[in-house]
Amino acid sequence: MQYIPDEPLTKAQKYARTATIYAEIAAMEQRKTQARELGLPALVRLVKVAQGNTGQSAHIGRFLLSLYNGRAYPLDPSSLRCIDYDLHQYCLCVLAMDYAPEQEVHELVVGGHQIWEQFKARWGKRS
Repeated sequence: MQYIPDEPLTKAQKYARTATIYAEIAAMEQRKTQARELGLPALVRLVKVAQGNTGQSAHIGRFLLSLYNGRAYPLDPSSLRCIDYDLHQYCLCVLAMDYAPEQEVHELVVGGHQIWEQFKARWGKRS
């Protein structure tokens, strides 16, 4: 429900509210830019890990699949306790970037469609 004031707003109040909204939009855009700057390199690193054969590859692969389609590939967040701290931080960067995505996560990686198909085949099965 939208708040409707008892008294009409003055021009100064309208201007102040408009300025506040624009400032909030600018701050949101700045956070979004920062999240993308941190998230893209983190995503590339996570893709490489998921394509590997380490004990952490499955956890990272499932994390990436959950961002791709959380209903089809749900993730138990406690599984992220099994990965190294640096990889955990990369996951958080990618998750922050994916908060308000302009593109789907797989579209941010060169060859992403094929890579995610490989992830589905390899890590998409439920155990």
